[in-house]
Amino acid sequence: MMDATVRDLDGEEARTIELPAIFETPRRPDLVRRAVLAAQANRKQAYGADPLAGMRTPAESPGSGRGMAHVPRQNGRARRVPQAVKGRKAHPPKAEKDRGKRINDKERKLAVRAAVAATADPAVVRERGHRFDDDVALPLVVTDEFEDLVKTREVVALLEALGVHADVERADERTVKAGRGKTRGRKYRRPKSVLFVTSDEPSKAARNLAGADVATASEVNAEDLAPGATHGRLTLWTESAIEEVADR
Repeated sequence: MMDATVRDLDGEEARTIELPAIFETPRRPDLVRRAVLAAQANRKQAYGADPLAGMRTPAESPGSGRGMAHVPRQNGRARRVPQAVKGRKAHPPKAEKDRGKRINDKERKLAVRAAVAATADPAVVRERGHRFDDDVALPLVVTDEFEDLVKTREVVALLEALGVHADVERADERTVKAGRGKTRGRKYRRPKSVLFVTSDEPSKAARNLAGADVATASEVNAEDLAPGATHGRLTLWTESAIEEVADR
């Protein structure tokens, strides 16, 4: 069994606990990716073309015997057909199409367990791009006093004491995206930083940090633990959250 050091709010060692068996789950990046992509696909809004788009015209086909194509025409101009100006689309997106993806419950649960275990592997977490001091031991576990914090500056002080605040600074450097999205409300790309997992309710003190996310141990999912379908997110757990996630 693996052990983890529990830190207090000053970053000092408080005690050592035995990690639950979920942290020994083998790596399954394939399942993690499937679970994340399924979650993303299943929350997409349905979209499709107007069924009557390009069809609102009195144009009629002249028929045979005129030495011309049988396309509907209005005042001599082709209408309605896909190859005509202002014509309908040949194969438009249909709003009734199911664009969701399915994944078996057992596979989804195994993906969550594998993503939880990946948070305890420094090599995997560092490979994902997170920045933290070389002497930091993962997983990061703090006392339950963390759940009582209400000020963001108190969380920042804790992260600095733990040696992981550099990851929040990395996420503060947003970049401008390429493509059309810049004019559609999604101009910037911001990296993900620390995930804070608590037991009772999501931390209000940590939610405004750059790139940070907050979740509870009972509801944390594969997408929280592996944004972009890449497992190994830098995660801070409270002691009670560690006990609660063991039931996952």
